[in-house]
Amino acid sequence: MSRKLWSFLGGVHPPMHKAESTTSPITAATLPERLTLPLHQHIGASSKPLVKIGDHVLKGQRLAQAEGYVSVALHAPSSGTVIDIGEYPVPHPSGLSDTSIVLATDGDDRWTERQPESDYLDMDPSHLRNLVREAGIVGLGGAGFPSFIKLNPGTRKAIDTLIINGIECEPYITCDDMLMRERAEEAVAGIGIIAHALQAKEVIVAIEDNKPEAFEAMQTACDAAGNIETVLCPTIYPQGSEKQLIYVVTGKEVPSDGLPLHIGVVVHNVATAAAVYRAIVHGEPLISRIVTVTGGGVRESRNMDVLIGTSINDVLEQCGGTTGRLDRLIMGGPMMGFALHTATAPVIKTTNCILAATPADLPRNSSAMPCIRCGACADACPVQLLPQQLYWYTHAKDFEKVQDHHLFDCIECGCCAYVCPSNIPLVHYYRYAKTEIWSKEREKEKADLARNRHEFRLERLEREKLERASRHKKKRKELETEPSLTAEKVKGTKKAAILAAMERAQAKKAATELKPKNVENLTDEQQEMIEEVDKRRTNASVKNIQ
Repeated sequence: MSRKLWSFLGGVHPPMHKAESTTSPITAATLPERLTLPLHQHIGASSKPLVKIGDHVLKGQRLAQAEGYVSVALHAPSSGTVIDIGEYPVPHPSGLSDTSIVLATDGDDRWTERQPESDYLDMDPSHLRNLVREAGIVGLGGAGFPSFIKLNPGTRKAIDTLIINGIECEPYITCDDMLMRERAEEAVAGIGIIAHALQAKEVIVAIEDNKPEAFEAMQTACDAAGNIETVLCPTIYPQGSEKQLIYVVTGKEVPSDGLPLHIGVVVHNVATAAAVYRAIVHGEPLISRIVTVTGGGVRESRNMDVLIGTSINDVLEQCGGTTGRLDRLIMGGPMMGFALHTATAPVIKTTNCILAATPADLPRNSSAMPCIRCGACADACPVQLLPQQLYWYTHAKDFEKVQDHHLFDCIECGCCAYVCPSNIPLVHYYRYAKTEIWSKEREKEKADLARNRHEFRLERLEREKLERASRHKKKRKELETEPSLTAEKVKGTKKAAILAAMERAQAKKAATELKPKNVENLTDEQQEMIEEVDKRRTNASVKNIQ
């Protein structure tokens, strides 16, 4: 009996352009002479370097450790020598550089000692999660969220449904499609490990119906493994988005301010599952990934297994180089990807596609025209937002109204901009609004912290003032209630303290002062004058004390 599927509102059907990169099998990229490994390749905190310049490392050796909870380790994709740790270009919309470890490969590609686990079923799920974290595995569907966090069911003892995302709905990208075709057994073995870590009650692999070869391969492997269901879903973008996929497969809706975990569902990408298998069964950390290289701007479209840190230029050269029609390089797909500022940037863990786009593949939008209020954006929005209202309020910088219209539910899929007849870059406006709101929130947090510190200081000063007053009051009360402490005794005590202080001062002065000169052979008259002066000084000091 086939599973009932639901349909989410909105979505679009852009040209898929999948066939161009699926005509040849996955090929292994050659070992480059140099690997550039950014310390920040995923959502969360950057990893912290464990090596220094001049160190020789082996393939699979840990180069940087996780820093903070939302972070994972970084490993050497090949053996070689660390030649620099510094700022280098990274694939990011800003075009800025980031701290990276640069590794000169030695050509030996020699592994460090690996520690595979023979039977993960006997392993505690907590230990399993730690192994996944230490292997540096993040979500390979593009988001890059550390995978070990999604392997933790939290307060739940078990997860109701584990969904493996094999949808790959964005145009041009076929890396997951080819992985399922050629490495279905690895993916299914990884699914079993993830299911054990989550103690999932049911496991579902979802694949769109434009991937018949991948579906057949995965169905065969899942049937052999048992207890894993494969589901063929109608093709529509953005069905691969987590919340939309959950609704299509289960009919459950994730709350706008909630997580899939809150409704008993966890979603992992199929390539992530294969990486988990390599990490646990073979003891291999995440040091490479399958990358789709496609578009009219590259001579040979294909999927390649590329070492993390390989420059995009090297990858393009191994695909025959670029053509004269190349207009721009996009990391990711045409809907949610971003333009690269330089081809010297490296492949990172979240690089699922390099799109060498020509003007025919990805026309540059003409100048934006005024909104005609057609409502096409609202019809296409898979989250059922009002993109037009979000646009107007963002344009007016009325960020309170923007939040009232649920800006942060926007998944930035680009459906609204895709259907807009006025060519308004709607997603750019939403990203701008989110950035401004986050910036204002950070400023507010800083102001709140400064105010709290000021208020704490005032409270401390007031507390110290009250404590001093309390001590003085206590002292006065003792003077009033203790007859033994008469005024004369108190006065005498003060005099004694003053005399003692003067004696100490005189002793110190006597020890340090110079002896008078020319005092030898004095007459009796001169000696009497000196003694008289000393006597007057002594009498004056005693008088001052009294």
